[in-house]
Order: sequence, then C-alpha cells, then structure tokens
Amino acid sequence: MSWKSFTENVYINTGLEFTLDYSLMGTDAAFFEKMEPQMQSSLEAMRQLEAGAIANPDENRMVGHYWLRSPEKAPQPELVSAIEDNITAIDEFAGKVHRGEIQGTGGKFEHLLIIGIGGSALGPQFVAQALGQPGEDRLQLHFFDNTDPDGLDLVLSNLRGKLDKTLAVVISKSGGTPETRNGMLEAMQAYLSEGIEFGSQAVAITGEGSKLDLVATEESWLARFPMWDWVGGRTSELAGVGLFPAALQGIDIRAILKGAAAMDTETLNPVTRENPAALLALLWYHATNGKGEKDMVILPYKDRLMLFSKYLQQLIMESLGKEKDLDGNTVYQGIAVYGNKGSTDQHAYVQQLREGVNNFFATFIEVKKDREGASIDVEDGITSGDYLHAFLLGTRSALAEMDRTSMTISIDEVNPRTVGMLIALYERAVGYYATLVNINAYHQPGVEAGKKAAATFLQLQMDLKSFLSDNSGSYYTVPAIADALNAPDQAVTIYKLLEHAIANPSKGITKKLCKKPFDSEYGMA
Repeated sequence: MSWKSFTENVYINTGLEFTLDYSLMGTDAAFFEKMEPQMQSSLEAMRQLEAGAIANPDENRMVGHYWLRSPEKAPQPELVSAIEDNITAIDEFAGKVHRGEIQGTGGKFEHLLIIGIGGSALGPQFVAQALGQPGEDRLQLHFFDNTDPDGLDLVLSNLRGKLDKTLAVVISKSGGTPETRNGMLEAMQAYLSEGIEFGSQAVAITGEGSKLDLVATEESWLARFPMWDWVGGRTSELAGVGLFPAALQGIDIRAILKGAAAMDTETLNPVTRENPAALLALLWYHATNGKGEKDMVILPYKDRLMLFSKYLQQLIMESLGKEKDLDGNTVYQGIAVYGNKGSTDQHAYVQQLREGVNNFFATFIEVKKDREGASIDVEDGITSGDYLHAFLLGTRSALAEMDRTSMTISIDEVNPRTVGMLIALYERAVGYYATLVNINAYHQPGVEAGKKAAATFLQLQMDLKSFLSDNSGSYYTVPAIADALNAPDQAVTIYKLLEHAIANPSKGITKKLCKKPFDSEYGMA
C-alpha cells in the first residue's frame, strides 16, 4: 500500500487519541461519493432521533440512550433531571457502601452479585473486565446471567459463607424476565440458607411500577434505581444498568460518560469523512454489500477487551438482525459478529480467515500502551508488548495478502474514558447502518417470539406431568402421551421434555427401557 493511499483512508482524532484506519477495506472515493446522499439522510434521521422522534411506532417510545452522557440534549426538562438525579444517586449510594454506611449483616460489603441477562449483564461484564483492578476493586463482581442451575451453583460456590457481605442487584426492566426472576429466587434461597433476609442486602434496577419494583417496595429493599422505556437493554451500559455495578466496583463512571460524550460530538459531525461512526457504518455497508453477506470479526489485541466482541455481538446482531424493513418488506438483514482476542485467535481460527472461505471482514483493535511501568526484554531489545504489536501487524498484513479486508481502530490505552468512547462509537454506528439499510435498530421482535415459544413448552411440561401424575403406575410411549394430551404434533417436544425429566430424578418421572429407544415408556410410580 502506498503512503498516499494510507493517508487518504485513515481518520485521526488527536483530541480523542483515536484512529480508524480503513486503508485495507477496499473502498475508494467513488464509493463514498455514491453513498453520500444516503449517509446525509442517515445523519438527519439521527438528529431527529436525538431530538425525541418516536423510533418504535409499535411501542410509541423514543430512543434516548444518547442522552445518558449528555443529559442537556434530552427533549424534556423532566428527562434531563431524571438522568442527572440518577447519576448522583448512584454516586451517593456507592459512596455510602464504600464507607460502610450501608452494609450487610456481616459488615462492609465486599462482593456484588449482579442478577440480569443480555444487556443487563453483558455490558457490566465487559466494563468490569476492561477496567477492573483485581485486589484493588472496592467490591468483587459476580454474575447470575443465565438460568442454568449448575452455573448458578458455580457462582454461589464462590460466595458461600460470604453472603453476609454480598450486596445483590437485580436488573430487569419489566421484572418478569424469566432468567432474571429465576436468578433472583435462587439468590433469595441462598441468602435464606445463611439466615439472611434477601431484601436487606438487595437493590433493584427496574421500570417504575414493574413486578420487580413492587417486590422491592413491599420487601423494603435497600434502594431502587430506574430503567426507562426509552433505553433498550443492549444500549443501557451507560444507564444505571452499567453505571451502578461500575461505581460499586470503584470505577470512575463520570469519566466513562465524558468519554462517551466526547465521542458523541465527533459522531454527529455532518462531514462524513470526519465522522468515525458514519465511516464505520459505511465500511460495514461496503463489506457486506448492505445485505449482511460477510461476518464481522472483532480482534482486540488486549486481554482487557476480550469481552468487547461478546458485547458487540448483542449490540449489533440484536439491533440489525431483522426480517422486515421499515416498509414491511422481507429483507433478512443482519451482520454476524464473533471474536475473542489477539494473539490467541492466531492460534485458533485465523488460519481459516486467511486461507478459507472469504466471508468476513476484520476489525483489529490496537491499544498502544502495553502496561503501567517498564517491561523486561524477552529478547534483546524486544518486549512482550512488542511481540503483541508485531502479531497484530503481521496478521493484518497476512490477511491483506490474501485480499481479506480489515480495518484497525487504535486507542492509546484502556481506561474509563476510552471504554466510554468505544461504547458510544459502536452505538452510533449501529444506528447509522440501520438507516442505510432501512430497518429499525431499536426493537427485537425475534427475542419476544422465543420467549412466547418457551412459555408454550413450559405449559406443555406442566400438562405432561399432570397427566402422568393422574395416571400414576401406568406407563406410556411418547406417541401415546402426545395423543392423550391432544398434541400429536408435539411428540418430539414431549420426548425432549421427558428425557430432561429423566435426567433430573426429583421430577418423579421414570422410564421403562425397550430394545428400540423410541419404544420406551414413561410414567410416575
């Protein structure tokens, strides 16, 4: 690549200490010129969004996660106050916990159990790992982020005997999210087993008047913090969802917000080539032909950013993975996202990236600062950090040799400000890209469909158990049970429900084996 080509295809912001190098993405001036009208339309749509336009007509709600770091931009005075008051309340609560003014039955809190799922866990997990200081954090963080009993037990195994010094925060907008509700009930039982009233050491982050809000009020929990309907789960890291755990951990949440606000200023620039989020959106469009034809591989060369790809996976795929466009046409949009960290990935799937199917574009994330303090030489004049940087450059070059496109984002170091910048950058890019391809980035009908299906299967499980209980002592084949339940088309599901029950003897269902597995009979003694 020529020096001229490089300098014409790189965005550098010295104030933010941020660089986006897209010189290996295969774009040219003609592409940007062609896309300029669409990009300007996208910029205008974003301005309307920030001004309070209704983004989800089916839910009649605004999208205001951009106001979280710049409350003064909120369209109504009461929203400005709500955002500012919430940040102040979080700061004050965290301070009281750190000083021991709010404590558990065993004294000052030392641990924080976060109970949530999706955006209520991924963001806090990413930030905790990126900015945490093991041994120095004010509270150690633990997560219930699924409804897997073994996973819950694994987390609790690290908290047994310490729950009297463990603050719990339950995060759910509706208060009815099954995974979070289950985690809360499991936590309540664990606290009770150690003689602790859960509410005396619990905080709720939820919507006003939600089921969780009512429980927290009735049981006099320590505090309640709001979740607003104009902030979606995957964009809630800079709301109470993410700020509360970070503040308790001892992270400077105002520095995160300042970093996000600083990036927001740049990502509203009407000049496309001077707007890093607009550039990102256009580069995604170019790489995927605006139809998700290629996957996005995130390769951060920093251990602290390992969870960034997981965080972006939800932000991007839940926002962009849509069947219908805004006009009701079936379009099947989306961009698949995956990644781990460099140079680990070089010993995993980079072999395929370089020599296998060319169905991706890569985003390298470079962190220039190696560590605090000096490094030893692992070879004459070469440090471990030099190796890491060389591996980034080498992999980038090796992909380019095989006509595999990539871009590189560079920041000076990982700190609260730069983490806030990265969050804001990708949130904005998602919004721009969605407008470019004419979809709604701010709803998730597919998630709701899965929840409804799960509820149907749980009801079928209850009907199945009732049938076997009412006919205890008798045994039936799967087709016979399906017929008895008037659900012949659910035989496969019934089989899976029965096999799950067999693996969990406490459910009371037993199995009579036959030579042919599918002729086996099930019943309750």
